[in-house]
Amino acid sequence: MDSSQIVALQNALPVSSECKVSDMKDFIVYHVEVLQCPCSTARTASIKEKVLELLHAKKTAFGDFVIRDFQDTFLSHNVEYVALCDSEIPGVEKKVIDLTSCSLQIHVFQVHTDGAGTEELDDDNISAASHWLLPSADFNGLWDTLVYDDAVKLRLLNYATTTLMFSEKHVDSNVITWNRIVLLHGPPGTGKTSLCKALAQKLSIRFSERYTHGQLVEINSHSLFSKWFSESGKLVMKMFQKIQELIEDPETLVCVLIDEVESLTAARKSSMNGIEPSDAIRVVNALLTQLDQIKRHPNVLILTTSNITGAIDLAFVDRADIKQYIGPPSTRAIYTIYISCLRELMKCGIISPTHQLIDIRALEVTRFMENSATFSSLKLYNIAKNSEGLSGRTLRKLPFIAHALFLQGCPVTLESYLEALSVAVERQFQEQRDLMRD
Repeated sequence: MDSSQIVALQNALPVSSECKVSDMKDFIVYHVEVLQCPCSTARTASIKEKVLELLHAKKTAFGDFVIRDFQDTFLSHNVEYVALCDSEIPGVEKKVIDLTSCSLQIHVFQVHTDGAGTEELDDDNISAASHWLLPSADFNGLWDTLVYDDAVKLRLLNYATTTLMFSEKHVDSNVITWNRIVLLHGPPGTGKTSLCKALAQKLSIRFSERYTHGQLVEINSHSLFSKWFSESGKLVMKMFQKIQELIEDPETLVCVLIDEVESLTAARKSSMNGIEPSDAIRVVNALLTQLDQIKRHPNVLILTTSNITGAIDLAFVDRADIKQYIGPPSTRAIYTIYISCLRELMKCGIISPTHQLIDIRALEVTRFMENSATFSSLKLYNIAKNSEGLSGRTLRKLPFIAHALFLQGCPVTLESYLEALSVAVERQFQEQRDLMRD
């Protein structure tokens, strides 16, 4: 190849990715979720048209928002809320969004109010799983209550979206491999199970135009261990046969949640050393076989959680496409959790009068300078710092504990409530120390 050919080839090559970084904003799609009233029979297309008019009239947005009150009669009769979702990324500065020119994807959905059903295994009378139709009223709003320090929610959502998209495009899985398995691991109480349920709900909304409905099957791992020797492997196979029946409907998006997956995937090495019963080997083998079979279907996603990753069989860990650690929240995340709790108590009239609490980004902009506007927020931030080490599950309970043990009555002032919350945090750590001494 002579020099002229080399120059011609270089000119034909695309511009480097660095030159195109500034153009990436042109590819951002903003998602708008619209909850349709349960009694509404309006066409989806009509609702989308009206929502688009509403957003264009709003013109701009500064991060996520929710609209619940509508001047338009059609929207007020047919829609409960309109929400711009997942436009904010932890650690990334918010920016103004031009709603008149940006790319908007509107998802209209209605929730099922039936609650969870129970899956039993034939004549065994074993409650092997809980079963929800999605989107479910049980999980509505759950996604927004989960607070993490980085963009873990966005990563999982992008992974699941790519998984379903690759399947729809018939990408050859022999060339590019993915197993449709997510493993969330970390200490108890960090929101792993809730995140799995919220992700399943979010996917059923995002893919509502492709799938008529979603299904979430939460497997009760402990119930699949039979008191009869060698029966556990058979129970796993029976459970997955039921899941297979759901997957065979191409119009259904099926999410399978296996909580505390170490119960079903105990390392076979321990079993072979005689530490665990040989029945555990059959269970692991049965589960891996079933997972390998159902991954061929384009409409299924396996979500798993574990508190003890060291106990999981390596063959299962290797099958997981994403192994995401979910740890205790930082001070920043704790403060955000407390803010949401206090705002809810103000909305319900338990804390009164209402005070304006500053979100963490605005507090950082002020460099945590104390003045009349930041006084209460800084006090709450100090409580958040003192709460480091507590799980998300505990943090969500503390606002209740603070009122139950140290206040009573309604309404109470914000100042009194913050004092009670501070004492409740100290008490929580003392209880943990007492338990460790026993």
